[in-house]
Amino acid sequence: MMKIALAQLNYHIGNFEGNLSKILGHIAKAKIDGADIVCFGELALCGYPPRDFLEFSDFIRQSEKGIEAIRKASKGIAIVVGAPTVNPVVEGKDLYNSAYFIAEEKILHVQHKALLPTYDIFDEYRYFEPANSFELVEYKGKKIALTVCEDIWNIGNENPLYTICPLDEYAGQNPDFILNLSASPFSYNHAEERIEVLKANVARYKVPIFYVNHVGAQTEVIFDGGSVVMSPNNTIYEEMPYFVEDYRCYNLDQVLKANKNIEQPKDKILEIHDALVLGVKDYFGKLGFSKCIIGLSGGIDSAVTTVIASRALGPQNVRVLLMPSQFSSEHSINDSVELSKNLGIQYDIVKIEDIYHCYKQELNPLFGDLPFNIAEENLQARIRGMLLMAVSNKFGHIVLNTSNKSEAAVGYGTLYGDMCGGLSVIGDVYKTDVYALARFMNKDMEVIPEHIITKPPSAELRPNQKDSDSLPDYDILDKILELYIEGRQGPNEIIARGYDEKLVKRILRLVNINEFKRYQTAPALRVSSKAFGMGRRMPIVGKYLS
Repeated sequence: MMKIALAQLNYHIGNFEGNLSKILGHIAKAKIDGADIVCFGELALCGYPPRDFLEFSDFIRQSEKGIEAIRKASKGIAIVVGAPTVNPVVEGKDLYNSAYFIAEEKILHVQHKALLPTYDIFDEYRYFEPANSFELVEYKGKKIALTVCEDIWNIGNENPLYTICPLDEYAGQNPDFILNLSASPFSYNHAEERIEVLKANVARYKVPIFYVNHVGAQTEVIFDGGSVVMSPNNTIYEEMPYFVEDYRCYNLDQVLKANKNIEQPKDKILEIHDALVLGVKDYFGKLGFSKCIIGLSGGIDSAVTTVIASRALGPQNVRVLLMPSQFSSEHSINDSVELSKNLGIQYDIVKIEDIYHCYKQELNPLFGDLPFNIAEENLQARIRGMLLMAVSNKFGHIVLNTSNKSEAAVGYGTLYGDMCGGLSVIGDVYKTDVYALARFMNKDMEVIPEHIITKPPSAELRPNQKDSDSLPDYDILDKILELYIEGRQGPNEIIARGYDEKLVKRILRLVNINEFKRYQTAPALRVSSKAFGMGRRMPIVGKYLS
């Protein structure tokens, strides 16, 4: 009887001491549980993605030092852990992305990752050399196929990105089971895709899979956990929880014989909510911050952002500024006060009308008799941004940005104004999903005042302004944006779906010409398959559709 433990942990990039402490702690726990093998995630020792930290020799030396400590802790147990290794050959990249198999104080095997993703947020071929050999690990009478993340995503060599299928290479050696060390990022449709890939592998190879994933956020990239054990009859023996650290120990004989299906429920809005809360919590925790400041406008975006912050950091660590102008409705102020009281957070009201008129007075010699336009509108947004940053500097609060993906896509935000902040909380959430999040937050009791949810959205930068004055309904806008951004469909393909040609071309043009704004804004917590930022690299001066 073999027992295999999976440790689904929240690592911190470059925090070797902290990561090693967690790993050693769970090794000790696995020993108490009588586990034969304990498994940790891809690049667990250094955290994922380490990016250009990998170019520092000292970073690699610290990783090697950590492996040595793990080796000394392996008496009586086998440890499988991910870490970078040096490529001893002059040709090729300097490093491998590797999985160590360590037992009885010896490194028994090091298996390198073969399939190196270089798409969306991934850039592994920048740093790593792919594996070219595949050998099973033999341990306590079992033959084990050791794989790293993407290595299980080319089933039968059908993925056009790759020319080799690692598990096909292992199959002829008759493994008893597969271990997969992953760092698989969250997006709201990725959990289902992962399950289907695992099922397809089990259907092809007829052996159980033990899949261990990271949990936690690394700036904008969020890992959701959901580690999985698959039985050879293609059922889910168990799927571990999402968005929390967890540890489980499994009896291999029971996994082989099981005929059950234990899968975590999947719900898009619940997953987005939990991902955003975790993203904010880890951003602050891993940077050593505790308190945030938010501009609370009385609109849906700032309301949802404030609830997320309160749930992530605790209401005692959230402060909001209400900054009404002469164009702000009384409802917006009252709604913001009510929300603040519902959450139990500190709020302050700083009126900006007098500040705005001071700015206008100083600008009158330059503006002359020119009519009121976007310059005066943006002046208000930038005054608010300045006030938020002033409180941030004075008290050490981090400003949270409240822009949503729909507005960020078409440029409906003011640089150095409402687009300021250290982290964009809902910058990868379309407006329609922001409303769905608000409804979800109110499912047990009214947290966000109903009027905030039902009133027409407006920036309130001029009299009687509404978003619908210059944008189509968000139900339509968001569908066009999703087809273009996530679907990578061009104008003709979108128009063929029945959308108005003039509207489609206008929206796509707005997306492209506003890349310069997104280039300068805070990182947005990634919850979709194609977020603005590191996973979507567009030229600022490109002519396409502009």
